[in-house]
Amino acid sequence: MMRMKVMLALYLMILPLALAQLKLGFYRSTCPPAESIVQAVVRKRFDTDKSITAALLRMHFHDCFVRGCDASILIDSTGQNQSEKVAGPNLTVRGYELIDQAKNALESVCPSKVSCADVITLATRDSVFLSGGPFYDVPTGRRDGRISNPDEVNLPGPSLPVSQAFQTFSDKGMTMDDMVILLGAHTVGVAHCSFFSDRISGKGDPTMDLALVAKLKGVCGAPNDPAAFLDQGTCFAVDNEFFRQIRSKRGLMKIDQELANHRLSRGFVSRFAANATLFRTRFAEAMVKMGNIQVLVGNAGEIRKNCRVFNPK
Repeated sequence: MMRMKVMLALYLMILPLALAQLKLGFYRSTCPPAESIVQAVVRKRFDTDKSITAALLRMHFHDCFVRGCDASILIDSTGQNQSEKVAGPNLTVRGYELIDQAKNALESVCPSKVSCADVITLATRDSVFLSGGPFYDVPTGRRDGRISNPDEVNLPGPSLPVSQAFQTFSDKGMTMDDMVILLGAHTVGVAHCSFFSDRISGKGDPTMDLALVAKLKGVCGAPNDPAAFLDQGTCFAVDNEFFRQIRSKRGLMKIDQELANHRLSRGFVSRFAANATLFRTRFAEAMVKMGNIQVLVGNAGEIRKNCRVFNPK
């Protein structure tokens, strides 16, 4: 009898978690047009600014790798509390106004139904597809967090060795395969010269193609910390060109180039460089997996009315 009571208690503890997971079509009954509304906002922005894909990919990553995918990165600082936005790695994150536009459109149709965390995830998916990447189904049902602390922002930097960077991913339940394919998001976007200047100054870095070094010296000779494309081939397309570039010693940032050289990651780089279909499949899988990191579901967190501020208590 006692054993049955213990088992029942465990079942009752687990049941709410089992019922409150992310799922496809989460808003089908509460806000049927949710995904199409987000998609329309992203498409309008993409038509005039194809760099928005890189911005949203970065925002999504920076959000999920702090407190999990809870939109804590969207909170504005106040006089009393500083938010994640003021942390060093987030000072150049952009695209917040697109999330605001999508959220405002959703609130006008389905008030307090769609979380800001889901808006980030959906918008990123849609921008990837518009850039020629895979379209992947996104489970939804995330809730928004009520904490945003700059001291918790500890993201892998561009100069970290592969092994140290992987520790950050491993802590979030990601594999080396996941890390390599997610860093393949550098197939779009730019890096400012300050992030790789040490690789092109003085004797430079022997792991970088000499022609690229010469090109970057020309770019970085300008004032105000100019930027260069991370992918020297198809800079606005989500494809496997980035992996072909780093295999040819044409990675800008140290971490990117080390992926092609390190014994733990170079095999994955080779496979993604050689197989566009494999890249698309694994990129979609890893994006969905990343979007599931430490999500708030059920009654946890909240559904913010304004993505930049917590709801009044």
